[in-house]
Amino acid sequence: MRFGIRTIDEFDVKDRTVLCRIDINQPVDRETGTLKSTARIQACVPTVKELSDRGAKLVLLAHQGSDIEYKNFYTTKPHAGVLSELTGKEVQFLPDVCGPAAIERIKGLKAGEILLLDNVRYVSEEQTLFEQKLRLPHSRQAQTLLVRTLAPLADLYVCDAFAAAHRDQPSLCGFEQVLPSAMGRLFEKEYCVVSELMEHPGRPCTFVLGGAKIADAFLMMETVLKAGTADRILTGGLVANILLAAKGEEIGRKSMDFIMRSNYGDYIEKAKGIYARYQEKIILPVDVAYTENGMRREAKAGEIPLSAGVADIGTETAQAYGDCICSSRTVFVNGPMGIFEEDATEAGTRLVWEALGDTKAYTVVGGGDSIAAAAKYKKTDAVSYICTGGGALIRFLTGEELPVVKALRHGAAIRKNLLRENT
Repeated sequence: MRFGIRTIDEFDVKDRTVLCRIDINQPVDRETGTLKSTARIQACVPTVKELSDRGAKLVLLAHQGSDIEYKNFYTTKPHAGVLSELTGKEVQFLPDVCGPAAIERIKGLKAGEILLLDNVRYVSEEQTLFEQKLRLPHSRQAQTLLVRTLAPLADLYVCDAFAAAHRDQPSLCGFEQVLPSAMGRLFEKEYCVVSELMEHPGRPCTFVLGGAKIADAFLMMETVLKAGTADRILTGGLVANILLAAKGEEIGRKSMDFIMRSNYGDYIEKAKGIYARYQEKIILPVDVAYTENGMRREAKAGEIPLSAGVADIGTETAQAYGDCICSSRTVFVNGPMGIFEEDATEAGTRLVWEALGDTKAYTVVGGGDSIAAAAKYKKTDAVSYICTGGGALIRFLTGEELPVVKALRHGAAIRKNLLRENT
């Protein structure tokens, strides 16, 4: 047991049905039905392969796509093929989550076989709106359709989805209420690495915060600054836009419209207080980039045309950020500096990621977009540690007990005869 959570070492899984929640959410090319990245799938392979090799009847649960908009959902069928290739084992796929077909197939599994069910977010109780509006306690999550249907078929629940550990949904926190539970190899590794780094980071310790998921970023920013964990924070993406707006700098109508349309307006006021208290440690862009007729244009921060929108940090800022990274001993990165998927607005992210490859600091990169950027600029091998979690990593760094960690600790107390010590 580690951190009050059982590991899969403690269980005899031979001929046992194991439900394993993984996070293999990856960018999808919808035109070809293929995955643009396989980083998260590769990360969970050790757990999947080990459980199968040890004779488990393995059922994989996973989601694909953000449910901010329903159109982002996608089947997990392509993932089964990638998993088969990476594990060297056949990974069966079933276009069902917890219906009669899923029940029948699970009951028919043989030792060592692997079954990947379809996107759990096709079930309404797995969606963000359900999570945020109902806020079901874990005991009630055990009564949801997904858990009530699948838990009676299983002997053990394993969570290897550290990347989703900040979410409070039945597939992540409900099964632990009724089944003995353990963390998988990836979850265990990421929990240990991040814990050790946060206790004794090399100085200076630099945080690089970008991307568009700002709620967790602002929560974590204030915590690590107050605790003295971060010596400086380099900002990009929407995080920088909101801080610039909080300073009264012009960020362009397109950026402001996006902020208000996404209901992020309140963060501008919140950012004012954070920046006032910690402005000596929060580094903002001195120049920014926008597009005009498809071409990249740069301007000093605050001097962007009113009709435009900030889409990247400028070259001067990117070079200064690179110097900061190269003079650091520890660097945490979450989120790109701009819209790096497009040629006109990728320069900031590319230059910063090149610095990550050059620095001698211990570097930790977390989140799907950050991992994708590392792959795009061929810096994956140069980064000290790739953490599959983005939101989970940020929440962990705030010192908050993640919902899945709390649930796994509860599951550690549930005992059955498959515990090795009882066999």
